[in-house]
Amino acid sequence: MLTTLPNLLTLARIVAIPAVVALLSFDSEAARWVAFVLFGAAAFTDWLDGRLARARGEVSPLGRFLDPIADKLLVAAVVVMLVASGDVAGWAVVAAIVILCREILVSGLREYLAELSVPMPVSKLAKWKTAVQLAAISLLILAPVLTPELGLAAEALLWLAAGLTLITGWDYLVRGLTHMRAGSGGE
Repeated sequence: MLTTLPNLLTLARIVAIPAVVALLSFDSEAARWVAFVLFGAAAFTDWLDGRLARARGEVSPLGRFLDPIADKLLVAAVVVMLVASGDVAGWAVVAAIVILCREILVSGLREYLAELSVPMPVSKLAKWKTAVQLAAISLLILAPVLTPELGLAAEALLWLAAGLTLITGWDYLVRGLTHMRAGSGGE
């Protein structure tokens, strides 16, 4: 069901990634604003695609597969670009690394648990974590063209996202390890 509206929105989020990354490579205020708008639209589709899929009865295995991948690709690509451009620097790079490592950990964990036919639903706190991440990244995109204070607020949000990332990552890891031990006869 690739052509359902929710799946098309998810695919649009993936297609937007190279454009946002390319725009961030330009040293231009206009490019930053366009990157901000495009990233914001992509982030909005993260909320919209799931809502539409449930409301229209179009939840599909493809959508359940692609949606978290699209989210992680969007966040990872833009965070790496913000670090590469120096918009995220110093100790804030640690927050970025925490976010990236958690995303890789949870992806691997979900893949392993899928082999055991164990679902790993997204927690409410993880949804908040995503919202804070997306807000932090949005502000980090705009900070260089606005005020230094916006950069400080964006960095504070990035650290908050990193904290939520650690908490939700730990929660997923503990739940996953419980299933792994049960599946291997360890409990």
